[in-house]
Amino acid sequence: MFGLLVAIIYLSFVSLGLPDSLLGSAWPVMSGQFGVPDGFASIVSVIIGLGTVFSSLMSDRLTKRFGAGFVTAVSTAMTAAALFLFSISTRFWMLALFAIPYGLGAGGVDAALNNYVALHFKSRHMSWLHCMWGVGASVSPFIMSYALSGGTGWNQGYFIVAIIQIVLSVCIFISLPLWKKFESSVYKTPSGEVCDEKQEKGKALPLKEVFKIRGAATCFLCFFCYCALEQTAMLWASSYMIAHNAFSEEVAAMFASLFFIGMTLGRGLNGFLTFKFSDRTLIRCGCTIITAGVVLIAIPAVDALTVAGFIILGLGCAPVYPSIIHSTPSLFGADKSQAVIGVQMAFAYIGGLASPLFGVLVNYGALTFMPLYLGVFLILMIVMHELTVKLTAAKPVGSL
Repeated sequence: MFGLLVAIIYLSFVSLGLPDSLLGSAWPVMSGQFGVPDGFASIVSVIIGLGTVFSSLMSDRLTKRFGAGFVTAVSTAMTAAALFLFSISTRFWMLALFAIPYGLGAGGVDAALNNYVALHFKSRHMSWLHCMWGVGASVSPFIMSYALSGGTGWNQGYFIVAIIQIVLSVCIFISLPLWKKFESSVYKTPSGEVCDEKQEKGKALPLKEVFKIRGAATCFLCFFCYCALEQTAMLWASSYMIAHNAFSEEVAAMFASLFFIGMTLGRGLNGFLTFKFSDRTLIRCGCTIITAGVVLIAIPAVDALTVAGFIILGLGCAPVYPSIIHSTPSLFGADKSQAVIGVQMAFAYIGGLASPLFGVLVNYGALTFMPLYLGVFLILMIVMHELTVKLTAAKPVGSL
């Protein structure tokens, strides 16, 4: 029974990644069809981001009241509905409107699932599960490229992903008894802490108390910077390769998926590395590899280096996100982990708003400065991580 629940959670992570790369892959075509500037992708992303921030901050209260399984099922269904509505949109304002349920659903899934896995699974499983997110994020640009090259248009790409999401949502609803059975039991966290989730129901931690926890603020800022970097690469990789390398829209959409492929392969490998290395070490290695990727992307007019740069950038991003999340229960306590991870997710999505901010620069012809933009957030991320290490020096192994 537990194996079936694990399989459902893996599928849930696939569903979480599926929509994330669609907008960036399709936007060069969508912007032309809607007759809006390239930078308008930032408007849709901001609305999605605000929705995810709100639902992430509410996750502690919602998950402790309804359970992680129910929150995940409803949130996935909400995201599926939003994707379907995207597929039938004929005006830009419709995209902006349907981005609201899209964001609310995505944030609910992310916060609930990440805390559930951080509590119940070891670090390697967190990496492999986020590898499944990468599978979803890697597949969807190919789906969009297929739709564009086949002449059916970006609408068909969104429709296909919406159908996949609907099927996954049904699977999660059917599996709810498994989630409830496991949530009502006493268990040990990966750090060895004994917990009873049933006793923790209804004890939501106030937001101001979360920020008072030693090391939490710098951890949140580190997460913010990482997600700003990742989301900028995710949203603008296709447009960057069109402007920087003169690729066609279809080819750029396909190559944009290489960033996700690099991240997916990296997280698969990272699961094995967790047997030997701590979360802290893996985060530092990831930052080093990210630096190499940004340098390669910045080299002008060499197509092979640009493509390789995005792959390496994805490899570097691979260990950072799951390592930060997985360390949360041991770092802050299992009873506080849902509240802390909810705020982490909120900062992640606020960081994602730095990607639409870059869209403002794009409107002024600054698309080729993307490597510099990425580099700024990389430096800030490294600084915040090292400050977190210093503030939590007395914490157990496995912390940041």
